[in-house]
Amino acid sequence: MFGVLGVPFPAKATVDAVTTNATEARPLERRVDTVLRIGPSDGEDFLLAIESQSKKVAGKEASWAYYVAYLQAKFGLPVLLLVVCQDRATAKWAAGPFDCGTRGWTAQRTCPLVAGPDNLPVITDVRSVAKNLALAALSALAHARSPDCGAILEAISSALQDLQETDPDTAEYFFDFLEVTLGKTPAAEKWKGIMSFVSYFPGRGTVRETAYLEGKAEGTAEGILRVLEVRGLAISDDVRERVTTCTDLDRLNGWLDRAGTVGRAEDLFVEVETG
Repeated sequence: MFGVLGVPFPAKATVDAVTTNATEARPLERRVDTVLRIGPSDGEDFLLAIESQSKKVAGKEASWAYYVAYLQAKFGLPVLLLVVCQDRATAKWAAGPFDCGTRGWTAQRTCPLVAGPDNLPVITDVRSVAKNLALAALSALAHARSPDCGAILEAISSALQDLQETDPDTAEYFFDFLEVTLGKTPAAEKWKGIMSFVSYFPGRGTVRETAYLEGKAEGTAEGILRVLEVRGLAISDDVRERVTTCTDLDRLNGWLDRAGTVGRAEDLFVEVETG
């Protein structure tokens, strides 16, 4: 991807997926499409936040600025933002730069890297996809509204079937990535059709649904603990463990409602236990 965009990058680097949850204690859910930790062989690690953008959305640039600032503060690493667009007009807008400031002074500037149909190739050969699955996935996003996208997704599907035998975790990651980032495009329907025909992960349910629910639970648990901390309430290890290990969203939401009024952290559970 960096090669396509003309950004210098070494031949060797490590890449690790990072949690995309940026939920606040209010709670307000903010979720980056994908975050990767890149470990280049010639310098310091950095985070790459990837967003898929089908059209210009008012106020989206403020969310991007938040993602960059939040990730930098949380992980203490430089952050680059890559926006994959599906048409030329959206790509032109997404390139920014987007400034936050007034009175002639800029407090923060967001300058995304932008990929789109004009600079991402159409990759439909299965062997080419297998050699560069990441670029093929981004190609599918950029061409999600193009007649070519069906052929791209078919090639990715074939490559993932082979990859499932040797590296199921990576195959699952790319399945999840495409299901999230294709959104409501025609390509998303095509991908769902492929997934309904070929079961990559038998017996595991819908991967995207599972990941989404787990992310919601994690974010709500963080919100509960943050509210208790802001109110100055002591949080025992037992309370923290019970909140962070709970996966029942209804129960977590009930605890979140009570977090702002309980006298002790332990009182979060009273209604559930006695009700």
